Amino acid sequence: MASSSLSRGLLGYRVNAVGLVASAVILFWLFIALFGGQFTPYPPGEIVDFDYFGPMSGQYWLGTDYLGRDMLSRILMGARYTVGISVAAVLISCFLGVVLGMMAAVIGGWLDTCLSRFLDALNSIPSKLFGLVVVAGIGSSIPVLIGVLAVIYTPGAYRFARALAVNISTMDFVTVARARGERTPYLITQEVLPNILGPVLTDMGLRFVFIVLLLSGLSFLGLGVQPPNADWGSLVRENIGGLSFGAPAVIMPSIAIATLTIAVNLLIDNLPVRIRDRSE
Repeated sequence: MASSSLSRGLLGYRVNAVGLVASAVILFWLFIALFGGQFTPYPPGEIVDFDYFGPMSGQYWLGTDYLGRDMLSRILMGARYTVGISVAAVLISCFLGVVLGMMAAVIGGWLDTCLSRFLDALNSIPSKLFGLVVVAGIGSSIPVLIGVLAVIYTPGAYRFARALAVNISTMDFVTVARARGERTPYLITQEVLPNILGPVLTDMGLRFVFIVLLLSGLSFLGLGVQPPNADWGSLVRENIGGLSFGAPAVIMPSIAIATLTIAVNLLIDNLPVRIRDRSE
């Protein structure tokens, strides 16, 4: 009886073990991003070991980097930049893309044409090339990185949301709402948005993964988070010389990036499924 209840999960949702593990990993990194600075055993920028690329030990759990700094402390602090910048960028890009996409689908006409053509042109620029040019020209700072990443992924969110909203806006209940004289804000917030929210949230998760990888790529090229701060991509870049030694300083940040992105993908693939009531 107990195992049957667990299999059904809470509130009528089927529990998936892979999804639960992925959720735990994501929540762990979110917790580290918010509170990891309180658990650093050493100041992240302090040289604590004269043996550079030091191995893992009881004193330095993840070894030391190319200057002898504690890698555990730097990874815990790096999560704040990798996760924080990525979350901010994906929220901005998906909010703009979804709002503009729903407006274009519901209003149509010249607004739909102008938005679609402009964002299609923006989407035709390779994302990494666009990021490199803008960051190299303006300079790298956290607001600039968030803005660039948001601009890069807004067109994709717009196209996705518009495609969903166009299908919804042609359905009978939306036609009836129009006939009642409901205005555009009502149609968007009450009729269209609730019916596309699930796919939009799934798309947001995928875009979060893309943003994490692009941010890490920019940091690896030296155009991301700048010293003395460092995200996980910066940690890989500055310790790349230890790769031939198998140093934890270059392996552990890579594992951190991999665990976060894989966990998000696994969660999206194993989202809880509502169990239909037999009496329905």
